[in-house]
Order: sequence, then structure tokens, then C-alpha cells
Amino acid sequence: MSAAATETGDIQAIVDRGFGSLRAARYLLLRVIDPAAARAWLRSLTVTSLAEAKSHRVSCVDQIAFTAAGLRALGFAPDDIPGFAPEFLDGMAGDERRSHRLGDAGENAPQYWNWGAGAKEPHVLLILLSTEEAIATREAQIVNALPSAGCTLLALNRSNAHVGHEPFGFADGVSQPVLDWEGTLRPGGVRDRVYRNRLAMGEVLLGYPNEYGFVADHPTKAGVGRNGSYLVYRQLEQDVRGFWQWLAQVAGPGGAGDLAARMVGRTMDGAPLDDLPVTPVEGTQDRDNSFTFAADPDGIACPIGAHIRRANPRSSDDPQGRRGFVRDLLSSLGLKGTAIHDAVAAARFHRIVRRGRPYGPAISPAEAITAAEGAPLLPSGIHFICLNANLARQFEFVQGAWIASPSFAGLSGESDPLLGHRGPADGSLATDAFSHVDRHGCPRLLGGVPRFVTVKGGAYFFLPGLKGLAAILSG
Repeated sequence: MSAAATETGDIQAIVDRGFGSLRAARYLLLRVIDPAAARAWLRSLTVTSLAEAKSHRVSCVDQIAFTAAGLRALGFAPDDIPGFAPEFLDGMAGDERRSHRLGDAGENAPQYWNWGAGAKEPHVLLILLSTEEAIATREAQIVNALPSAGCTLLALNRSNAHVGHEPFGFADGVSQPVLDWEGTLRPGGVRDRVYRNRLAMGEVLLGYPNEYGFVADHPTKAGVGRNGSYLVYRQLEQDVRGFWQWLAQVAGPGGAGDLAARMVGRTMDGAPLDDLPVTPVEGTQDRDNSFTFAADPDGIACPIGAHIRRANPRSSDDPQGRRGFVRDLLSSLGLKGTAIHDAVAAARFHRIVRRGRPYGPAISPAEAITAAEGAPLLPSGIHFICLNANLARQFEFVQGAWIASPSFAGLSGESDPLLGHRGPADGSLATDAFSHVDRHGCPRLLGGVPRFVTVKGGAYFFLPGLKGLAAILSG
């Protein structure tokens, strides 16, 4: 048994599970105005540990995380404590170059966000998960306590949507890494020549060996860092009507679903696209995740630029996989394979654990296609939340080098077909194309792809272990 498995009482429960059975969620973004009162109130909240979630079925879950600005506002100076990630200290919107790398440009730029930048940067994130019947009462308890709690409410983001599907209608959260709670991994060996879904604990929790086999820097003063994680929160609003009406325009109503599946990289029910053979993957047993792209290096079955292929290319340390000692040696020496097929980094160094939820009303593709232009529709989207131990190597790499990059895996002028902002890259190159092979085997290149997702807010948070939380709030 690994050390992490023995310390579940010190780990916030959301690290290990998304609590899909608790259908309702509230994300309260707070600003601290009275540090002493805020610390006292936050200490009074009962934060659900993983040990508690494992011991019995919980009906209400509270989790707490802080931005670097929030730690400073509480009187806990993260800049003076070695080990905090520089990206966390800067903040998601604290550097124009970071925003450029993340694709937060044009209408996605931080100056247009509802929250997350400047005076609208949150200090505290309070996550409430409960049943649909109980969430309103829990929300009211927290909101009513704020006037005497030393905090003001910056934003209250709600999710009562169907967990498991995102607003465009596709199954969501299908692929998640399996954390190595048992401590079976020894990264760096021949086992890593093939893609695996099992991930070292140090990729999510601070204080444990990561996929490089060592414990990365983290704040050790007063045990603040151990069993903590960095939480990324981005509010992504989706233009469901625009998405499906554009698809129907370019592919016809009968072909909209097929083109959408190629842009996503899965069918609407979450199954992999046809012609991707079943492949055993360590850490998964279901068909929806028992595949890689090794048999489809040129993107015939699943387009190179499809969303799921960008978010997780399912690449191993060796694009050739395991082929015996001699062929493994030739591949290691660079004497086998082509440069273009070796253009994507090994996925195990860049995985993230997602805990997000949708918001807004559900609308079917048929309803979206026939919806009248200008008819009022309530906003819908994703409260994207992910956990990782290294913001630069994990979330920022996935978002910048894979999702937002117009040259991912040798492509040109294409950003993520769902999340791309479509603006020019480096001031010149358009990023509004999508190339694929249609179901008849004909190569297609679509230009002028609109922007379907708009960033409405975002921030980097530190999700401490319970001991670290106590140290932060001790004053």
C-alpha cells in the first residue's frame, strides 16, 4: 500500500472522485475583507475528506481552495514560502504572455471575463456538492453567513445539469486517469513504451513521486503542501445553437452528427470512432477507453485535430510501442518511424484529473438546429475544473501546446475544433480550419470555423490537504 492510501484522512475528497450521484453543485467565489473573521468562519466549515467519503455514502460535500491572492488576503504569504508554483503565484490572468499561450485572446481575453482578473480575482473557492433537493438549503446557509464571515460574494455559479453530458450533447468525463493509490508504478521502464491510463500519485498530489520518479518541489513549511493539489477552474460558455446550426449548414442536417463526432473524436454516447481497434490499456477495462491512436497515425479514423486527440493523444514514451528488444533499440535510437509521428509528447507527463460540471439548460441537436435566430436561450457551458501537481507541465501544456496550438502534431492553422478562439496566431496565421477524412474516405478541409466556446472566467487555486488547510487558517 502506498503512503497516499494511508493518508486519505488528510486529502480533500474531490481528488479521488467527482461525486456524480450528488447531482447539484455550487461554486462560490469569495473575496476576503476581514482576514481574522474569514479565517474563523472557514475553520468552522466541515471539509469532506477522502477517508470520510470512502467510509460511507455522503449526502453533502464541502471543499475549499485558495488563490495566491487569497492566501495573501488571509495573512498567509505564499511568496515567502518556498515551493509554491510560480504559475500559481502569478495567477491565470496575471501575465499577458500566459494568456497568449493559453489561447485567452480576442473575446476570450481576461479583460472580458465575468470573474477572475483584476478586482474580480477570487480569493476563496468553496465547492458545495449535494442532492438537488438539499442544495438550495446548503447554498442559503453559506450565503446568509457571509456578512459576518469576513467575505463578500464575487460570483455564485450553479450546476444542476445532467452530470455526464456537456451542453453540445456529448458524453463527458469518459476518459479519466486511474490514480495509482496502490503504489504499483515504477516510472521510466519498459512498461512506459506503451500508453497506460494508470498515473503516478505525484502527478495529482503534492509530496509523492511523479511520472519522473521523484518528488517535485512543494511547500513543506508546517506541512502546507503535502496532500495538496493545484485546482484549475475555467468557466466555458458554449454556443450550442451556433454549433449545431453551423454543422447543419456545412454538412447538411443529416451529416451534422457525423461531422460533430469527428470534431469531438467520439460518438455522442462516448464510444470511440469506427476503425479504432480495441487495444488493451493498463488502468482501464471498458471499451470506451480501450483504444489508442497507434493504429491511426495519420488521422484517418479519428482526425489528428479532434478534441479528444488533442486533450489526450494517448501517446507513450515510444511511438512505436513495444516490438521486441531489437526494434525497441532501433526506435530508441531514432532509426524507426517518422518525425511527424513522433511530434506529440508522451501523455503520461501531461495528464490531468477533471472534476467539472455542466451548467444551463439541455437542448438537443435537433432543437438547436431549428431554433430561430435571435430567440432567447439561457447560457450554458462547463464549469471546467481539473487537478494537477504541476500547472506548467500539465494543465498549461495541454491547454497551450495541444488544445490552443495551431500546429499540434504537424497541423497548420487549426486550433481545437471546440475550444479554439479562431483568432490569428502570432498576428498572422488563421486558426479557423479543421481537416478530416469523411465517412466516405474523402479528405476534407473546412475553413472559417466559428468560435463555439467563450471563456467567462478563470483562476488557479491551491487545494490543500486538511492539515495544510488548518495551518493556512491558523493565522
